[in-house]
Amino acid sequence: MEIWKRNLLVLWIGVFFTSASFNMVIPFLPIFLLELNVHENTEIWSGILFSAAFFAGAFASPFWGRLADKYGRKPMIIRAGFVLFVVYTLAAFVTNPYQLLVLRILQGLLSGFIPGAIALIGTNTPSDKTGYALSMISTASASGGIMGPLIGGVISQLVGNRLSFASAGLLVFIATFLIIFWVKEDNFSPSKEKGSVRNDLRIAFANRPLMLVLLLTVVTSCSIMTIEPILPLYILEVGGSMDKASLLAGIIFSLPGIASVIMAPYWGKWADKVGFNRVLFIGLLGGGLGTFAQIIFSNIWGFSITRFIFGLFFCAVFPALNGLVVKSTAEDFRGRAFSLNQTATQLGGMFGPMLGGLLGGVFPAQSVFIVTGILLIVATGIAYKKGDVFSTTIKQKVKVVTHGK
Repeated sequence: MEIWKRNLLVLWIGVFFTSASFNMVIPFLPIFLLELNVHENTEIWSGILFSAAFFAGAFASPFWGRLADKYGRKPMIIRAGFVLFVVYTLAAFVTNPYQLLVLRILQGLLSGFIPGAIALIGTNTPSDKTGYALSMISTASASGGIMGPLIGGVISQLVGNRLSFASAGLLVFIATFLIIFWVKEDNFSPSKEKGSVRNDLRIAFANRPLMLVLLLTVVTSCSIMTIEPILPLYILEVGGSMDKASLLAGIIFSLPGIASVIMAPYWGKWADKVGFNRVLFIGLLGGGLGTFAQIIFSNIWGFSITRFIFGLFFCAVFPALNGLVVKSTAEDFRGRAFSLNQTATQLGGMFGPMLGGLLGGVFPAQSVFIVTGILLIVATGIAYKKGDVFSTTIKQKVKVVTHGK
């Protein structure tokens, strides 16, 4: 088996386990807060906990990106895996929301497993297979998104949320073990540049295509994360009794993931043919319209169907953004570029839950879906209006930007 194919296979498994572990516990944080006797301002607390890791990660990601370009992406993946294992395991023993908040901050400062895997795939895959490989990694994340809520929901229903955290830690440990022994980073030239994060930002600001990707990543991440803090509570409102809340939330959380497993490989192959920007535009437009459609139905069946349709389109967005990072940066800057993209994701992920938690705490939950849909439509407009920057000469432009400094 070719090295890039083996890397893709092993990293697919690793990302699947990591995504599953994340989705075993994170979607159920609002319900876990109720178990910790947080019965007042639950939506706001949920937004804070969701945002904390993203806030910390926004500052830490550029530092880890610089180390990745200097020492390799594989060591950064392994480091992040062990951190997640420790954080999830300790979360099983928290007794109040403040302890959980500390762990979420540590998670943001020290993790980065999936972004590291994406960066390694982006730099160790033949250029004509990049779209396919990134989309396959997306299906790994989506598949974990399917199984994680289902597993977490079942475990929570049977033995409680605490054992869900402990089980999530075990899954990440297994994923890290696989990476250590079976992933090989061949295409890696250590960066000899003695610059700094400030210099990296200066290079990025001079790269117009990359800056557009980062802007779209912030807007898109913010939009999708506005729903996360209130979704379990909204499902509880629409769908039924408290005793089935975790299981029902787990099933509905998995629906966009199922849609992604079905459609993401097709989006990836199409992106290799027609370009990432066209796929990005369609994914954002379908995601925005699909978000608006979710407020039409007041019953659990209609809501579930629209969540699935939303997933069919939205699964195209982040692989396309990752592909544009690859296409718009030179190889020796790519680790830092992906880390800056992760910072953009973290910033969007920080503001999104806070916005969603505040809106959900003051206005009806439908207002959160309306705001999310508007943000996605705005991102669609940006992708359409500014799409000309991703021209066929983009690599030549990038070489001038990065090597001319």
